Amino acid sequence: MNRYYHAVRHPVRRPQVETYLLLTLLSFALSVSLTRLFLALTGYPQVGGGVLHVSHVLWGGLLLFIAAMLPLALANRWVYRFAAILAGVGIGLFIDEVGKFITQSYDYFFPPAAPIVYAFFLILVLIYLQIRKPRHRNSRSELYTVLEMMEEILDYDLEAREQNEIKNRLTFVIDQGESPELTRLAEDLLDYFSEDQITLAPSPPGRLQDLETRLREFEINNLDRERLRTLLVLGLGILGILSILIPALSLINLTIYPGREPVAEPYWYITLQVVQILTGFLLIMGTGMLIKGSESRGLRVSYITLLIYLTMVDLLLFYYYQFATILIAIFQFVLLLAVLHYRYSYLSEQNEDRQSRN
Repeated sequence: MNRYYHAVRHPVRRPQVETYLLLTLLSFALSVSLTRLFLALTGYPQVGGGVLHVSHVLWGGLLLFIAAMLPLALANRWVYRFAAILAGVGIGLFIDEVGKFITQSYDYFFPPAAPIVYAFFLILVLIYLQIRKPRHRNSRSELYTVLEMMEEILDYDLEAREQNEIKNRLTFVIDQGESPELTRLAEDLLDYFSEDQITLAPSPPGRLQDLETRLREFEINNLDRERLRTLLVLGLGILGILSILIPALSLINLTIYPGREPVAEPYWYITLQVVQILTGFLLIMGTGMLIKGSESRGLRVSYITLLIYLTMVDLLLFYYYQFATILIAIFQFVLLLAVLHYRYSYLSEQNEDRQSRN
């Protein structure tokens, strides 16, 4: 009984869960974006006629059902990737029609629907970032991972890299010595994986690895520190100027021609424009710091401002401008990744050099 409660209270994170969640996130985002784009280009067609109307929420439910059934029916590891993609597409098709289910008029174009979809996506991103954090290693979790990786032997798909990873995990369990039973199991498994009779599969071409290698080579050859900083200055500067100019013109137009174009919730609309202008000034400030050479402060200001934009301002933008906000949100997200990449690649190296000198 104690062991049962111990297992329930201490769940074990599945290996490669970061990859599965990332696939779900990407397929979810693409599903919503492409669905809205397809419907807009085709004039929002309907499947069925008369009383019958097959909404795409049903297709989303079907994909979610398949994604849930596959891991229950099949034990192969590749099932998890496939199920993650199906789950992302199914969630996207399902939540895209949330406006119909929160209104009595069954309104697909209900304005709050877009912010709800975007907020749900942000929640998934937050979960993904939490999952990516380093986990505490222990013998139980390491053996869980090893036993799951052993499925590659049954599929004749065990690579040398995976064999070395299994050996390292088993060695960790043996060194910890948390339990005599687990230690003995790890020792027996390590003896098995140390034998030369295990047939190893040739390493696959690895298209993703090849793409990553090419991107790194492109960065080394064409995107050094100065060029990356120049692109950051241009990107942050353009976003800052647009964040000031467009809302200012909207406020001027609203002041000169009041009531000409009625706006839903005018108080929140004015608040949105003012907040955009303020975030625009912050981005200009961060850009100016980068130009003057104060990279650490400039990147910190830009990072915080982009987070505010993505997590709060964009919610209102999605309310008023609906899914047309997707493009600007993608641009902000790319800038955020570029800021993080610059800080990690260059400023962290400066900090390490200073610490080594001291």
